[in-house]
Amino acid sequence: MLHDSWQNWTRPGYRLAWVIGLVLFCVPVFAAQPTGLTLAWQENILTIRSDALPGGELKIWYLEAYCRPGSTDRDWHDTVIGHTTKLLSASADGKSLKLQCTLTEGVTVIHEIRAGDDEIDFRLLAHNPTERTSAAHWAQPCIRVGDFTGLDKTDYLKKCFIFVDGRLARMPTRDWATEGRYVPGQVWAAPGIDKNDVNPRPLSAIVPQPGLIGCFSADEKLLMAASFEPYQELFQGIITCLHSDFRLGGLQPGETKQIRGKLYLLPNDVPKLLERHKLDFPEQWPTQQPKETAKTTGE
Repeated sequence: MLHDSWQNWTRPGYRLAWVIGLVLFCVPVFAAQPTGLTLAWQENILTIRSDALPGGELKIWYLEAYCRPGSTDRDWHDTVIGHTTKLLSASADGKSLKLQCTLTEGVTVIHEIRAGDDEIDFRLLAHNPTERTSAAHWAQPCIRVGDFTGLDKTDYLKKCFIFVDGRLARMPTRDWATEGRYVPGQVWAAPGIDKNDVNPRPLSAIVPQPGLIGCFSADEKLLMAASFEPYQELFQGIITCLHSDFRLGGLQPGETKQIRGKLYLLPNDVPKLLERHKLDFPEQWPTQQPKETAKTTGE
């Protein structure tokens, strides 16, 4: 029997058929295993999963709120525009999903969200089907980073960063503001944004450049960073969260606007992050670029 099997194996046609059969058997097994990041959404929480993430997942309150202008020194409840979000579709492999937000004033926002190997891509389409001008000027995806940083609301700040003149700046940054309608926290208004129209937390005099906010993992081996275009503000919150809050700017009757965003989950390589961001959001970078920061975990 062993002799017959060996004779069969030495025949070229038999070997080829055996290899083809093995490949056909294995391909469905491999194809069933999703690679990189995957997505799920339930009860207003967007969950990003990967074995590479601390705790295996990153959660985003998606979306926390849509907001009116004039918000910097006003009760938060008077700023928020009510909305509901529903899941329109989700791919079986967890790589894409589509959501629809409907605001109480009638505006709809379609969110197409796709997961790559090391980033999440957001494509938004906001439309005002009503005959009234919409007061929706900005919105808040709330990224929960407690598990990622390994810290809580009392000390996670030291893991967080923005960019000032193209250079990484750890929090608390210089000129850290301490006065606001509500404290603590920190807000950085985007270039050209009215300072009366941002989150009612202490407002920094710093204008971020580029509009990118993020944090390092507990062991400093990974980084997470988020950016939207256009954006209203960057925000460090009080529930172990970070925000890149996208801008709507109000919508006229019948008007449609597009917004795009990225959430990066990368090894701790700041120059690589900036390189990716420049390609994705060139409008947030001046023509003359400052010298990039070296690979670092500090300023």
